Amino acid sequence: MKVNSLTPYRSVSQRVQHNHPKEDLAVSKEQELDHEDQSEDAAPEDLEPAAEELSSEKEQLRNDLDEANDQLLRMKAEVQNIRRRAQRDVENAHKFSLDKFVTALLPVVDNLERALGAVDDELREDGAVSEGLELTLKSFIAVLEDFHVIQIDPAGQPFDAELHQAVSMIPNNDVEPNTVIDVFQKGYTLSGRLVRPAMVTVSNT
Repeated sequence: MKVNSLTPYRSVSQRVQHNHPKEDLAVSKEQELDHEDQSEDAAPEDLEPAAEELSSEKEQLRNDLDEANDQLLRMKAEVQNIRRRAQRDVENAHKFSLDKFVTALLPVVDNLERALGAVDDELREDGAVSEGLELTLKSFIAVLEDFHVIQIDPAGQPFDAELHQAVSMIPNNDVEPNTVIDVFQKGYTLSGRLVRPAMVTVSNT
């Protein structure tokens, strides 16, 4: 009888391994259980650093968020302040754009007042010159008032350092101290802002 040389021939070890599949499976299962037990035993220790790191990251995120919110609030406040300043500047520009023009007109009013005060009695009786000067002066003052230019004539009023400039002080027992007893030159304000102080004489004790 001939033996076929092509017939596979398994070694003893191969036959042993092939003949015990259940034992191999049991060993593999036992190794997996041991690995899971080791993983479970090591899990709490491994998670503690991770939990601490996560808590630290959360705290840092909270701090970053608080800082970002604070910066946002400051930026909003700064924008509002800039808007208010710009609006105020525009309003002031409208109010005081006539400042130089008004200042240039005041000497004209001063000259009209001086001319009216210099009219002698003979011309006053005639009436034509004095009335013409008075009408011109009133027209000038009316136009100034239309543009919120107000005349300061403080005769008999208490001295106000913000609106008046004292050029001299004279003892006068008929009035209270620091009372304006004479006005050399009237003052003016433009929209509540002083353009020119009134030049006055003030009483003292």
